[in-house]
Amino acid sequence: MADLSHYRNIGIFAHVDAGKTTTTERILKLTGKIHKTGEVHDGESTTDFMEQEAERGITIQSAATTCFWKDHRLNIIDTPGHVDFTVEVYRSLKVLDGGVGVFCGSGGVEPQSETNWRYANESEVARIIFVNKLDRIGADFLRVVDQVENVLGANPLVMTLPIGREDNFSGVVDILSKTAYQWDDSGLPENFEIIDIPEDMVDQVEEYHEKLIETAVEQDDDLMMAYMDGEEPSMEDIKRCIRQGTRTMDFFPTYCGSAFKNKGVQLVLDAVVDYLPSPTEVDAQPLTDEETGEPTGEVATVSTDEPFRALAFKIMDDRFGALTFIRIYSGVLNKGDTILNSYTGKTERIGRMVEMHADERTELNSAQAGDILAIVGMKNVQTGHTLCDQKNPCTLEPMIFPEPVISIAVTPKDKGSTEKMGVAIGKMVAEDPSFVVETDEDSGETILKGMGELHLDIKVDILKRTYGVELEVGQPQVAYRETITQPIEDSYTHKKQSGGSGQFGKIDYRIKPGEQNTGFTFSSTVVGGNVPKEFFPAIEKGFAGMMDTGPLAGFPVLDVEIELFDGGYHAVDSSAVAFEIAAKGAFRQSMPKAGPQLLEPIMKVDVFTPEDHVGDVIGDLNRRRGMISGQEAGTTGVRIKADVPLSEMFGYIGHLRTMTSGRGQFSMEFSHYAACPAQVAEQVIAEQKEKNAN
Repeated sequence: MADLSHYRNIGIFAHVDAGKTTTTERILKLTGKIHKTGEVHDGESTTDFMEQEAERGITIQSAATTCFWKDHRLNIIDTPGHVDFTVEVYRSLKVLDGGVGVFCGSGGVEPQSETNWRYANESEVARIIFVNKLDRIGADFLRVVDQVENVLGANPLVMTLPIGREDNFSGVVDILSKTAYQWDDSGLPENFEIIDIPEDMVDQVEEYHEKLIETAVEQDDDLMMAYMDGEEPSMEDIKRCIRQGTRTMDFFPTYCGSAFKNKGVQLVLDAVVDYLPSPTEVDAQPLTDEETGEPTGEVATVSTDEPFRALAFKIMDDRFGALTFIRIYSGVLNKGDTILNSYTGKTERIGRMVEMHADERTELNSAQAGDILAIVGMKNVQTGHTLCDQKNPCTLEPMIFPEPVISIAVTPKDKGSTEKMGVAIGKMVAEDPSFVVETDEDSGETILKGMGELHLDIKVDILKRTYGVELEVGQPQVAYRETITQPIEDSYTHKKQSGGSGQFGKIDYRIKPGEQNTGFTFSSTVVGGNVPKEFFPAIEKGFAGMMDTGPLAGFPVLDVEIELFDGGYHAVDSSAVAFEIAAKGAFRQSMPKAGPQLLEPIMKVDVFTPEDHVGDVIGDLNRRRGMISGQEAGTTGVRIKADVPLSEMFGYIGHLRTMTSGRGQFSMEFSHYAACPAQVAEQVIAEQKEKNAN
């Protein structure tokens, strides 16, 4: 079996345009995996192999690849930075042991970096930081280090300092070994020489060297005492301490360079090997109870002697058939094995296993704990399913995906497209759990739901180009919700007693607004058996079943508490069905009286604009009913944070570009639901009623 201490499962993640894909490309070149580097802006990078990625110069889906550096095997996942595809980042982090957070030297910590950083914190993934693009105008390494501290609340441990700034950036100083590396202008990563530390940097390097040692020895009390007594720790000891602190996320080793100009990437690779944990050094994945989803207290220990356990984290459809990407946590998997999918309870036989390099593949006969690989042709496996040994069934902690906030209606243009669309959408939903497809029962239209305009735009593009489905696309629709504002006490009796067995159920109940984001809660305080206990579940089911269609315009209802406090029953005629019908009638009767209110999704919007357009941008956000929550000036412009209703943000990118002469950028993500102003609510309700009438 392979030595797991020589494995590194890492992801590269960052804000859009910080240079993740370019960094991955350089790593592949340095490790000898590819011989010619492809550039993102030429549409030729290795990991962006979808047509849409090459055209737009963005990464849409995470791509996996394997390479070797200093006898260590690196399984690398390049993830997208765009907010509409955060689900790709989230699910990749779930199966990784370490990560490289890439930040742009001039843009610094951007909104999407915050989201990805938060995901990585939740997944407890150790990271090193690479501040990229130091050759850009306005790049400032130490400013980005400050932002990592203040905006992300993290503790960056500076490991290298840049030599020269912007156009004059020529190399880096390794602070630990006090070695300066300078590259020539050939653009080849191997063309560097070791030089003396530039005179104007000697004091700065000393200062950061001391800081580094002091931070590192805090990880080991004995070393710290010796250091206080004036004893210099050895290089091995310091590295061991840095490794320990990185693993526990006490600090994040921080490097700098320019991936595009091939400067400084080797040191990042060395850091991956030296400081990021191997699969055996991270906390083992917890196992959960299949029914309740609660942790059982057991874990999937990373070892080849344990039973087989793996998590399917991504489904991808390509020209060879369906690929299921899995991370093996324990045990061994051989070609021809039969394994159990604990979610469906069905078994699957392993036909072909492959190691992926973007969209090329190498056949494997066996794989083991710590590996990330793809299996060809699995039938019923979806993202988040656990695959395990038949004799030892278990469930690994599942993934939770965000709810879609925007939808569009699509209609195929001809009969041929209708048939193709069904098959294509089935594949696309399996690949992307944040993409939801429903059929509108009244109009028969197909509704696509997603995380943002770009997300749905790409999906329609894939349907057209990859699957040849011609579509007519409707206007984007907002996912409104309803709630109530007043408590109400009411009573409802359902009786049908004419011939044969009758039905009878009487309930007295209170309905009141619930806490934000609690959904629906039901409780019972009935005493004295006026409503027998066995009917409580039926009453709860009746109310819960009605929560999908609110009293105002039929949108799903949020944040309502219902308490059953009394009622009545008939010894012969009462049944679970009678009480369920009573609860449904009660909902219809009382909800319109409880001050129903329309809620709209509010987005957290982050706009970046040059200084001379700040007034225009803020004025425009105010017109869109936005609440400005803060602004901060950077070297190249101003960042404005605001909460804006989603319904006002359609087509915003076009307006922003016009206002800022093409220099503005923005990103947004769902924040919360809030009450709609009366005039907006009236219009939405009227439109919805008209739609339902048709």
